[in-house]
Amino acid sequence: MSSRAQRTVLIIAIASSSISAWAPPRETKTSNNPITNNRRVLLQTITSSPLILLPTSAFASPEKDKENLISGYQRLNYLLDNWEKETTVCKTGQETTFGDVCERTPIKVQDYLGYKSMNDPLFKADATMLRLKNLVPPDLEEEFYEAIDIYSQNAEEANGMAFVSSWGEANPGGGKDRVQLFIERSKKNVVSSRDGLKKVMDIIGLKP
Repeated sequence: MSSRAQRTVLIIAIASSSISAWAPPRETKTSNNPITNNRRVLLQTITSSPLILLPTSAFASPEKDKENLISGYQRLNYLLDNWEKETTVCKTGQETTFGDVCERTPIKVQDYLGYKSMNDPLFKADATMLRLKNLVPPDLEEEFYEAIDIYSQNAEEANGMAFVSSWGEANPGGGKDRVQLFIERSKKNVVSSRDGLKKVMDIIGLKP
């Protein structure tokens, strides 16, 4: 099992707060993507399997989880609405004859997606969403797991693109154009993450 799959297993194990008995996963529709199918089956199987779990006191309350998802969604919208401003840093005090030195930087992307602080509303957001799976109507379980998968994959890719972009000019062949390229790729992933999160919120009845 890859390290990414192991991390997914750990997240889901921690996210589940109680299991009464094992039951086989419901029969679900499959897509044409075997990787996506495998991840989804893993999510559904583990959340219905007996595991050694942390006590429920280790988790936030359901109401706090809901607040975090709503706040995180609003923050992602703000980031996207103010993308250039939030991904630009001007170093005042190092002015040139052309004014302040301003550079594009992706660091804010990591902040908004919860990769920089445990206090961010989207810190381990996939685990937060899984803790609210009891709110999911039975006929929407497949869509719920798929939306989490979309969120998680794109959040990881956005974080990766942001990190690569932060070193763009230092790498061989790098330059401001490469930084800009990776920042814009990261933006596409943030959009997809936002949309995946919104889908989860719609399924569990959360209004932004």
